[in-house]
Amino acid sequence: MDKKDISFLEQLLYDTDKEIIINELTNIDNPLFFHFFAANYNWNSGFDVPSVILENEACDLGTGLLMFHYADGYRMLEDSDEVSTKCFLNKIHNKLINFEFKSQNISFDPELTKIQKYKLKKNNPNIPDILINKSPGEVVNVPKI
Repeated sequence: MDKKDISFLEQLLYDTDKEIIINELTNIDNPLFFHFFAANYNWNSGFDVPSVILENEACDLGTGLLMFHYADGYRMLEDSDEVSTKCFLNKIHNKLINFEFKSQNISFDPELTKIQKYKLKKNNPNIPDILINKSPGEVVNVPKI
């Protein structure tokens, strides 16, 4: 992504009008833009904006995995009854385990330790590996905005 795209990304991240952000995101078809946006998004701002990214065909598997973990996916895997973001997480969870993402070009590593993975698998041996391991694709350096 060039400086113009990064500048536009920054503008969207700091815009306070959710409708403008959603409108702009629906017109974007750049998987890398979505990945950078999700990585820098303030997850305390709700899930309307990330839902737009998730539902866009250009959303990559790695971005889906990133959003799953940034939206408290690890806690859902530990104990799904404790999670307040259950609806959004269930959407991502289903897309991830059913491989409903058209591209797998951007890698994301949830960076879970071997012990964390072991505990999750011990409590629920049916947890799909896609939810706890690094996704396929190219590792990208996400700019902090």
